[in-house]
Amino acid sequence: MSNPLLEVIGTKYPILQGAMGGVAYHQLVAAVSEAGGLGIIASAGMDKETLHEEIRKTRELTDKPFGVNLMLMSPNIADMIEVIAEEKVPVITTGAGNPKPVIEPLHQAGCKVIPVVATARQAAKMEAAGVDAVVCEGNEAGGHIGTVATMTLTRAVSKAVKIPVVTAGGVADGHGLAAAFALGASGAQLGTVLVASEEAPIADSYKEATVSAQENSTFEMAREIGSPIRLLQTKGSDHLQEIIDNGGGREDFEPVSLELLVKGAKGDTENGTVTIGQIAGVVEEVRPVKEILDSMVEEADQVISSLSIL
Repeated sequence: MSNPLLEVIGTKYPILQGAMGGVAYHQLVAAVSEAGGLGIIASAGMDKETLHEEIRKTRELTDKPFGVNLMLMSPNIADMIEVIAEEKVPVITTGAGNPKPVIEPLHQAGCKVIPVVATARQAAKMEAAGVDAVVCEGNEAGGHIGTVATMTLTRAVSKAVKIPVVTAGGVADGHGLAAAFALGASGAQLGTVLVASEEAPIADSYKEATVSAQENSTFEMAREIGSPIRLLQTKGSDHLQEIIDNGGGREDFEPVSLELLVKGAKGDTENGTVTIGQIAGVVEEVRPVKEILDSMVEEADQVISSLSIL
């Protein structure tokens, strides 16, 4: 039976790489695409020239499909779309804003459009607006999150729409991928497990913090200002909390959050932030991207084949 997600993204495996700020640059993106998944460049904080450069560096490393993630509240979103159209990027994922105004321009540029949603109602609205698939990201994911757990959200979204659904949040091995299929999804988006990859262009200390974390090591903050995020407790997260405690809003929080994320990714995991998900408790070692993806798909096939009939 054919997988409808593969028809949208054009890859070997129904796996997307999450657009993790400070992590999802050309090195990781190309490695994921070469391994059979869909690597995705995180454009948050980039200008036109930087995005051009990241796309071109990715193409120097792979001829496989890849994508770009757009943060729709970015002030230079029009510039980002211009670059994407010029570079003919095949797949665009979106977050942090309403994608409706950009769907038609992106489709005219030849892009498939896949927004991240946090509820079944959002997914249905996106389907009606003409998107090609949706990513439903559960509360246990790292970085910016919604309120609904992945298991509940995946089932609700898969019942609400006919377009392909991608599960995100809590998938790090074949058991998680098999569970996504069982809940009605056509694939999964990976984040935390790819942070712990050899190709992730981040400091070893960030990777070590990821593989050392337990399933209850992360916490959620900033929901009260409309910018909920999951991360490890560090001096960096304490600083973010001080911004909130001092009356700061989302406009004060977000720039500092991105700055501290990059600081953590560069190695200062004490004063920066480490934005990983609860599934870090399952991630035990740093491995090559190809090994992560191949073993995940093989294990998912084994899990599905071995399930007992009730």
